[in-house]
Amino acid sequence: MSKQKINIKDVAARAKVHPSTVSRVLNPTTRSMVSMDVADRVQKIADQMGYARSSLASGLRTGKSFTVGVIIPDLSNPVFPPVVRGIERALGAEGYIAILADSDNSQRSERAIFDSLKARSIDGLILATAHIDDPVVSACVAEDLPVVLVNRTVDAHDVTEVINNDDLGIELAVSHLTELGHRRIAFLGGPMDTTTGRDRRRTFERLGREGQFSFDPDICVNCAAFTEAAGHDGMNRILRHEGAFTAVVASNDLLAIGCYDALAECGLACPDDVSVTGFNDMRFVDRLSPPLTSIHIQHDQLGVQAANLLLEEIRDDKAPRKTVRLDPELIVRGSTAAPSTSS
Repeated sequence: MSKQKINIKDVAARAKVHPSTVSRVLNPTTRSMVSMDVADRVQKIADQMGYARSSLASGLRTGKSFTVGVIIPDLSNPVFPPVVRGIERALGAEGYIAILADSDNSQRSERAIFDSLKARSIDGLILATAHIDDPVVSACVAEDLPVVLVNRTVDAHDVTEVINNDDLGIELAVSHLTELGHRRIAFLGGPMDTTTGRDRRRTFERLGREGQFSFDPDICVNCAAFTEAAGHDGMNRILRHEGAFTAVVASNDLLAIGCYDALAECGLACPDDVSVTGFNDMRFVDRLSPPLTSIHIQHDQLGVQAANLLLEEIRDDKAPRKTVRLDPELIVRGSTAAPSTSS
C-alpha cells in the first residue's frame, strides 16, 4: 500500500497556519516575509512530516524553472571548480540549482550547449567562456534571457559582469619583477579574442612603453589558448629569439607551467636564470618546483557575486546592469628572484 503524499495543506493544518504561509516559508525567495519563529516552526513540522517542495509545481505557478545554466571553458583548469562552488552555494541558498557544462574552449560547443540549456527552460545563464565578440551573449540579449559574465567580458553589449582587475594584476607582477632588478621582461599572453588575453597584453605593453622595463615585442607572444601546452609552445617561440631576458610574465598559471617545461628543456633554471610569474593563483601552484609566484584572484567571490547578480536580474528584468571588478593580490613564492649577475 503506497504512502499518502504530504502536501502544503497537510503541513498548514498541523502548524495551524494558512497554506500560503507554508508556501512562503518553504520558498527561499519568500521566507523572509514570515517571522523567524513561525518559519522555524513550520520548517520543523514540514521536515517531521516528510514534506518535499516540488520545484516542478512551483515552476508551473511562477513560470520559473529554478535552474540556471553555467558554461565554463575548461573544467580541468583548477581555476574554475572554486568559482563553480561559489555559484552553486549562492544559488542553493535561494532554492536554485545549476546545470554545469564544459565547452572545452570551443565556441561551436558553447552555442550547442546554450541551445540545449534553453530547451530546459533555464531562468538565466552564467557564462565564463565569453569571447570579445560572442554569439551566445548576443543571443541572450536578443532573447531577454538574464546573463552574467564571469572572469571575461565582451565589447558589444551592456551586460552584467564579475571580472578581475586585470590591469592591477599585471601591474603587480611587473612591479614585483622590476623591484627585484629585472629590466628585460618577456610576456606569455593568452588568446587575443578574449578580454583576459587582450587586456593583460595591453597593460604589459603600456607599462613597458612608460619605461618601467625595456619593452621588446619580439619576446612577447600570444598563445592560442590558456593551457599548459600552449604555454610550452609560446615559451619556445620566445626562446628562439636572440633577445636576452631575465623574467617572464605569464597571463595565467597554466601558461606559466608550460613555460617551466620549456625553460627546463633548454637547460635554464627558474629562478636562477629566468624568473616566472603566473596569474590566477590556482590550487597547487605552491607545490610546483619552484613554487609559483602568482596573482591571486578571488575565485569564490567571482562565483558568489555572479550568482547573486543573476538572481537579481531573474527577479527584476529592469535591474541595472553592473560591472563588479575584484582586485587581485600578489603572492610571492620561489619562482622569482633578483637576476643573476651573469644574466
